[in-house]
Amino acid sequence: MEYILIIISAIFVNNIVLAQFLGICPFMGVSNKISTSAGMGGAVTFVMTIATIFTYLIMTYILKPLGIEFLQTITYILVIAALVQMVEIILKKVSPSMYQALGVFLPLITTNCTILGVAILVIQKDYNLMQSVVYAVATALGFALAMVVFAGIREQMELVSIPKAMKGVPIALVTAGILAMAFMGFAGIV
Repeated sequence: MEYILIIISAIFVNNIVLAQFLGICPFMGVSNKISTSAGMGGAVTFVMTIATIFTYLIMTYILKPLGIEFLQTITYILVIAALVQMVEIILKKVSPSMYQALGVFLPLITTNCTILGVAILVIQKDYNLMQSVVYAVATALGFALAMVVFAGIREQMELVSIPKAMKGVPIALVTAGILAMAFMGFAGIV
């Protein structure tokens, strides 16, 4: 039951993008097409899960025993950067079209604050390793869900007539705000 609560909370109630407002840059920048958003969501899910495992183990077995927890942020950034490089190399070999579609946003995963935020949050919430992994996967799925839903809405908006002054970024920001308010409706679940 505890893990189900973590999953529901991370995906819907405390969605990392729509409730905690982390990861807004890829949310706005890569959400023009559903396929690109799904690819970004998959890449973030992989990196976030692996980064959380590595950072949890580093904090638990290296930084805390040595009393150097103050190196947490710089250590986490180095781990995340290395993982993103690995994902970039794998995507370039396995799926060149996805690599091209993600373009400049793939290296930006390195600076995606959601990944660093989740790595820090699992330590602050005092989760064990299994809870941390479940929280990371669920948070990444919530990120991917928000991206895909927003991309679907943006693709539909291309087909309707929108006043000239609202086209582009203004209507995207209004839509993101409405989507965030819609996710607030999940607040009473957990």
